[in-house]
Amino acid sequence: MTDPQTPLGLAVIGTGFGCITHVPAFRDAGFDVRVLIGRDRERTAARAKRFDIPHAATSLSEAMELTQIDAVTVATPPHTHADLVIEAVGLGLHVVCEKPFAADLSQARTMLDAAERAGVVHQVGTEFRYATPQALLAREVAAGSIGTPKLGTFLLHLPMFAAEGAEAPDWWTDGASGGGWLGAQGTHMIDQIRYTLGEFETVSAGLPVVADRGQTAEDSFTVHFRTVTGVDGVLQSTVGAWGPLMMTTRVAGTSGTLWFEGQTLRHADATGERDVPVPDDLISPAPVPPPFDLFSTTYDWLHASGIDRAPYTRLADAFRRRILGEPIGTDEPRPATFADGVAGQAVMDAIRLSATEGRSVQVANPT
Repeated sequence: MTDPQTPLGLAVIGTGFGCITHVPAFRDAGFDVRVLIGRDRERTAARAKRFDIPHAATSLSEAMELTQIDAVTVATPPHTHADLVIEAVGLGLHVVCEKPFAADLSQARTMLDAAERAGVVHQVGTEFRYATPQALLAREVAAGSIGTPKLGTFLLHLPMFAAEGAEAPDWWTDGASGGGWLGAQGTHMIDQIRYTLGEFETVSAGLPVVADRGQTAEDSFTVHFRTVTGVDGVLQSTVGAWGPLMMTTRVAGTSGTLWFEGQTLRHADATGERDVPVPDDLISPAPVPPPFDLFSTTYDWLHASGIDRAPYTRLADAFRRRILGEPIGTDEPRPATFADGVAGQAVMDAIRLSATEGRSVQVANPT
């Protein structure tokens, strides 16, 4: 049995986002980050030293020989997730896996089955379930503050990659690597919709490339969806279009509307508009920017504000408590497990099929 007084030993797999966000967030949550795992030994050793991580390794088996590990986080490109996750759970390690979860639904189901057979705690890195406005929106919808939800609008236009020479990781631009902007950003939006409004029933989608750099993956997406709970909605995002930032999340119901465009959730009904007060348990600390010497590409600068750290710390804290057998409060966001990864992957596969065949697609039953 794990001693709750002894910090859990963690291995972080991935020297990019793994160092920028996972290392500080899991430390904030009480984990002891004991080893950093990366493909390049020299880079991994340098990053481990930079973040005061005692050990560096190029494989999980090497890491296990160096130190005691209870859990791992997988912060690598999506096409590498399945092998790393299956190896980790086979060793009895608890796992947090980044999104996009898998290459396809079949692979996602294999990962879930392996984790369930191993009896380990498993979660997906959809940290924005814990971001204050999203968590508060989900709580307000569940409490019935807008009646029955009927319409959802989820928009994000971010002109980060419109300019010639903007640098993105290979898994964002290579269609065979399981990413694209749908994988990078759409997975967060899909998780928010599933968690707040219910499972997807049908999708009709397009995956255009606005700023064509010869990539084989989309830099934009538009999805018209319907949930099993009867909500019609649109989610759209691009990183390839010039213009100002445009961001809104809006849910309309039979008796009111909730929306946010920044950190403040607003409510409107027949009596007027008002800010929704943030309860103490959903107040997060101010963002802490990572060290700027880590940033070299346009992709790196997406994380420059440090907005991931506070919600990721809450995700990591839930992971720690689940490992220790401690309860998750009924009012706090429910951790996204590999079962959520499978359900989200079913939506992703349906969106890609819809865009390819130009038709509405029924989302597969994730089970």
